[in-house]
Amino acid sequence: MNPNEFLRLALDPLRLSILGAAASESLDLEAVAAAHGVDRRTVLEAYGRLRAAGLVSEDDRLVSEQLQTVAAALPSEPVADPAVVEGEWSAGERDVLARFFSGTRLESIPTQHAKRLVVLERLAQEFEPGLRYREQEVNFTLQLFHADYAALRRYLVDEGLMTRADGVYWRTGGRT
Repeated sequence: MNPNEFLRLALDPLRLSILGAAASESLDLEAVAAAHGVDRRTVLEAYGRLRAAGLVSEDDRLVSEQLQTVAAALPSEPVADPAVVEGEWSAGERDVLARFFSGTRLESIPTQHAKRLVVLERLAQEFEPGLRYREQEVNFTLQLFHADYAALRRYLVDEGLMTRADGVYWRTGGRT
């Protein structure tokens, strides 16, 4: 069963009540009918659909293996590459990096200044202190992380993490 099929079945209040009762191992179809103010036939139809889908067993218990199958089919959150979050970061800063990076790509540029500063400090680490970089080199490096490399380059300069003069950039701030 895929997640969409499960949702179509489970997002009905009556069927959801039956699943809940089966999960607590106290499935009483008469009690479910009374709680919802419906007749026994309506409850039996809902129960039959859940049994046919394999969500409720013959002994009226929830089939947890089916739920595990559905859970395994759900899309997972992309995870930041461990190299992105390694280093001298606080737990909060690691959370920010993990939230905005997927693999090694920056999914979005944070709008909140404090979060953007953490991301920029991480990007600044891609540049060696004391080395001079042409604008094309800075663009190439930043483009590896995000399509809007010009905004990232501008933010790095605005925050004092890099300095620019005559089309040449160098790292002047951030952690080493």
